[in-house]
Amino acid sequence: MKKIKPWLSAMRLRTLPLSVSGIILGTSFAYYNGHFSWLVLVLAILTTMSLQVLSNLANDYGDGVKGTDNEERVGPERAIQSGEITPDEMLDAIKFNIIVVIILTISLIWAAFGPANFLFLLLFIFLGGLSVYAALNYTMGDSPYGYRALGDVFVFVFFGLLSTIGSYLLYMHTIDHVVIFPAIALGLLSVGVLNLNNMRDIYSDASAGKITMAVKLGLDRAKKYHYFLIIGAMIITVVFSILYYVEPYNFLYLLAFIPLVIHVKKMKAAKQPDDFDSQLKVLALSTFLFALLLGIGYILF
Repeated sequence: MKKIKPWLSAMRLRTLPLSVSGIILGTSFAYYNGHFSWLVLVLAILTTMSLQVLSNLANDYGDGVKGTDNEERVGPERAIQSGEITPDEMLDAIKFNIIVVIILTISLIWAAFGPANFLFLLLFIFLGGLSVYAALNYTMGDSPYGYRALGDVFVFVFFGLLSTIGSYLLYMHTIDHVVIFPAIALGLLSVGVLNLNNMRDIYSDASAGKITMAVKLGLDRAKKYHYFLIIGAMIITVVFSILYYVEPYNFLYLLAFIPLVIHVKKMKAAKQPDDFDSQLKVLALSTFLFALLLGIGYILF
């Protein structure tokens, strides 16, 4: 029982709302276009959450065995770093989680497409495998992409484009231009969460040899990059809602802009790692709220 708390901490359950934001958007626009399935929604959420947990465990393992998680790091202590979970135990958990992901992914694909859509089955099996690869290789392996300033690209693709457009495809069995702008906006906000995390850890990452985009840019330019991500997402969404305007409810997401604007203002004054750490939950939950309100705004018609 005493190990339940370290395992829950290692899974980083607070990251789950952000991970399902794309599912919410894709599902909402599929519902708007007349297609919806509770079974697909539940399986899509469970699959995405299991992939996020897999990524969190893999990150704990990768950074832990490489020594990146050390006394210089700000934020919650990682499981391997604390010594409460051994690397071997974490590796076993990762292997078990991969099995869970495979079972959920196959169940989701079958529920969405059935035996009649063989090409879609193959496509999503490939995407599922790619998602597992991305989850594992952010910090694990001899050449993890998270150590080569490529994490931002992967987050944009998987948390923005793939999660939103992919979940829409599960219902509609086709790709529609209506989800492109929302997917891009969500991708930018998701990268913003990663960049905020990397700005917090910029000095400890640099000393450990972990080259993130923040380390590569330096703190001042990383902050300007952050403004571009957040403000860019907001602009793209406003343009989208004008181009695809149906009724006033479509602008419901503007409520989520309030904490985002406050966040940008606080980032201008941020200098110390704790300043960035305190904003991580704010930005992650604001992004989830953004996806929820944007989706609801097109369901209420």
